[in-house]
Amino acid sequence: MSSSGDYGSHSWELEVTVEHQHENVKKDFKLRVTGDLHIGGVMLKLVEAIETSQDWSDYAFWWEQKKCWLLKTHWTLDKYGVQADAKLVFTTQHKMLRLRLPNMKTVRLKVSFSSVVFKAVSDICKILNIRRSEELSLLRQSEDMLKKKKKKDKNSKEPATEDILNLCDSPVSSGLSGNPGLYSKTMTPTYNPSTGTPASSTLTWFSDSPLAEQKCIFLALSHPNCSPETLAEMYQPRTLVDKAKLNAGWLDSSRSLMEQGIREDDQLLLRFKYYSFFDLNPKYDAVRINQIYEQARWAILLEEIDCTEEEMLIFAALQAYHVSKLSLSSEAQDFTSESEVDEVEAALSNLEVTLEGGNTKNNVLEDITDIPKLADNLRLVRPKKLTLKAIKTYWFVFKDTSVSYFKNQESAQGEPIEKLNLRGCEVVPDVNVAAKKFGIKLLIPVADGMNEVYLRCDNENQYARWMAACVLASKGKTMADSSYQPEVQKILSFLKMKNWTMSPEAVSDPENIDMKPECFVSLRYMKKYKPKQLAARILEAHQNVSQMTLVDAKLRFIQAWQSLPEFGLSYYIVR
Repeated sequence: MSSSGDYGSHSWELEVTVEHQHENVKKDFKLRVTGDLHIGGVMLKLVEAIETSQDWSDYAFWWEQKKCWLLKTHWTLDKYGVQADAKLVFTTQHKMLRLRLPNMKTVRLKVSFSSVVFKAVSDICKILNIRRSEELSLLRQSEDMLKKKKKKDKNSKEPATEDILNLCDSPVSSGLSGNPGLYSKTMTPTYNPSTGTPASSTLTWFSDSPLAEQKCIFLALSHPNCSPETLAEMYQPRTLVDKAKLNAGWLDSSRSLMEQGIREDDQLLLRFKYYSFFDLNPKYDAVRINQIYEQARWAILLEEIDCTEEEMLIFAALQAYHVSKLSLSSEAQDFTSESEVDEVEAALSNLEVTLEGGNTKNNVLEDITDIPKLADNLRLVRPKKLTLKAIKTYWFVFKDTSVSYFKNQESAQGEPIEKLNLRGCEVVPDVNVAAKKFGIKLLIPVADGMNEVYLRCDNENQYARWMAACVLASKGKTMADSSYQPEVQKILSFLKMKNWTMSPEAVSDPENIDMKPECFVSLRYMKKYKPKQLAARILEAHQNVSQMTLVDAKLRFIQAWQSLPEFGLSYYIVR
């Protein structure tokens, strides 16, 4: 009961709703406060008014009208702008959230709804044992995706039941501070080279329970492919506008979940947003590698990124290999100390090679100061309107980020016929390994539009060197950059996978292989070929990857995905 003296002062009543689990305790309160009272003082008054003993440390004020948290307890109500018309909610900062991972599996865990999304994703990655959390972010499902899901549930005769992995008992998800996380940067874990999953000694870093080990394996292993019917029911972007709608749902990393309209037990997508994967290490990144692989796999199956028929068969072969390996559960899970990596022996071997100078350069200073360049005879193609393409052979010199071409090698000391600056240009591969066609399409921005140029190489090695140089130059890098040689090897590796030969023994009877080929290709190719034809072609492509370990196959799949022309392109609608 308020006295008349209270009304004579500058105090006023503040409405607060408390979200707690006690049924017999009221939830709506009116507190007599003044504008100079700090948030911590309001909390103290409220807890005294509730008269219920419990841990309130995770509670904070949420201002619904302004969509903001009042987290600075030393700030006064006046400083926050809270007045008599405000209605505050005293609620927990950590709430349950459903996350759909790149492998299309859903996990349920407790996340901070008051921290900015960047920090929340970092905490989520600690729970999931994923390094480099800055590569990921949270995404809302698009309206078209939700409409398709509702239509699927409506047409389904059986009630929709979603298999959700509950991770709410994790020490990090419970909101406890001071937890070092689920992985250690100082430890060197062992891993199974055939599956890429961490050994049990690695799993026990964050929990000794068999349940935690089972959850980690669940996230690190690839699961059986979905049926063609399920694939057909999933949302597939058909146009650039559809692709842009997928990216419209990214949450703002500098704002909290509650500030962006996310409520308890909502479902979000956890995805790799930035397509630059730093330091992929099978020893530490079993879960991370598998989730990147799964995101790439679904992007190809749902045609979020375009690829040729030849490339689709390579991706299908790698996926089929995963399934065949995982079907051998004894080999995938049971491994002995003989198959484990003897790291001491490996380190001694590396030290021995280093001391003997096996792969070291003779003159390091010369390598640093030397400016790399390429010089070769290439064919130049310039498309002309209403006429045939003019194809001529010139002597090309690639230096820094520019390409110059001359009439012949002898005239290379003089002025070039033309010099092309590739910084900021678009580089598109134009390759058909079966037809021995190795081309590079360059779209160079000029004042009046785009200058379209084609370079034709003679063989795979020449193509890999020039293609890698063009890709780096388009990003403003030269061949002196440390990423040049890995880029060359990645291109050669991808070409090698494309260059398969027919083996009658391998594809004589595709029906003997326990494989549903329609599960490994997109709907476009599923409609184009019969299952037997697909199986034969997948098995044909499978010969080049049959000797890979599972983790190597995943890494090779990721590299092939990165080699696609549209890789890394994200579309947005700008109004």
